[in-house]
Amino acid sequence: MVSMIRLELDRKKRSVSVREPADVSSLQNGFYGQMKKGVITLSPEESLYIMDIRNGRCYDETGNALTFNGLASLFLKQRKLLARYLTYKDWRDKGLIARDASEATGNYGRTAIKKYTGGKLELDAYSFEGVFFPDDLLTVLDDEVVGRELYERHWIGQFGTYKAAHRGRITKLDIYETVFLMKHGGLRLANSDLKKVVSAASKRLRFFAEMYEVYEDWMKRGYVVKSGFKFGTHFRIYFPGASPVRLEADWMHSKHVLHVFPRRAKMIISEWARAIRVAHSVKKTFILAIPGKARASKAKRPVLDFLLYHRKDGGIETPKDGSPKYLMYSLTEDEYIGGEELAGALDECRKFGLEMIMAISDRESSVTQYMIRRIALPGSDYEYFEIEWVQP
Repeated sequence: MVSMIRLELDRKKRSVSVREPADVSSLQNGFYGQMKKGVITLSPEESLYIMDIRNGRCYDETGNALTFNGLASLFLKQRKLLARYLTYKDWRDKGLIARDASEATGNYGRTAIKKYTGGKLELDAYSFEGVFFPDDLLTVLDDEVVGRELYERHWIGQFGTYKAAHRGRITKLDIYETVFLMKHGGLRLANSDLKKVVSAASKRLRFFAEMYEVYEDWMKRGYVVKSGFKFGTHFRIYFPGASPVRLEADWMHSKHVLHVFPRRAKMIISEWARAIRVAHSVKKTFILAIPGKARASKAKRPVLDFLLYHRKDGGIETPKDGSPKYLMYSLTEDEYIGGEELAGALDECRKFGLEMIMAISDRESSVTQYMIRRIALPGSDYEYFEIEWVQP
């Protein structure tokens, strides 16, 4: 039978402590709370976890017992208490150690940056004309020679029919390809100009400027950037050298998708998780782009929730003999997150030399974990991150 752990509540100070020597020893060995003069003081999440999972009983100064909700109600004004508790519980239930993020100090040097290859797009000095269809945000080239060459050499536009280029002679350019070729590839429009095209796109597509910046950034480095529509993201990415012209029967499939999350945008977490799940279900790496510079704001910087210790040599890392590996950002599926907020949280991770675990608790109180790793794209001034669904 699991022995009871006695928790003592000081209502005036809103603090929970443990004094019984056997309980103190047990919790100290499990790396709970803060020890001072033989007494352990617990955070609200730790207190609730001990009551929920470890047969803890909480009593106030008069000896009255509190229920889980009774104790939790005293801390409801604390930031996203339930999300923090559920994500803390999930990490602890895996046998791993989680401490409050306020304990982070210095730089732990555990950030693993994913390095991507560099390159440069070399376009010939083309000079050609197309017609822009503003209602469709598409441009059509009927110069078969130029259209085929752009498609086969650089995979820009769609010559003929998708996966059957021999069916048809025209080339379709999407709005990003249109603007890119007008700026860098010698494209002229018979019925419009660059300013009008950008204006039409900006009226139709929210954050078009940021979306185009990201598209152009990857294109100029020699990557192939195509629509990500079928995968629920903005773009799909092929590494330099990719071509739609194949000698084999198999079509070349992309291995990366790219989602643009501008700093001034907001996204509900359920949509975020859905896009990542779709990418992983088709075995593609999900890349997040956060374009633009940080804006001055009066809002407080995002506060990350927990300092996470992971596994090591068949055991677990602990505050006693190891160092933390991640910082956790606790969220719920119905919560909105802003690009500026996420960028700030990732900056905090960089400051401490740790990677981020984004932990999302859903309506059934299960928790999904995503690891976010920074990408180094040679020559780029923008921030990119790989996001991986993980089971720690």
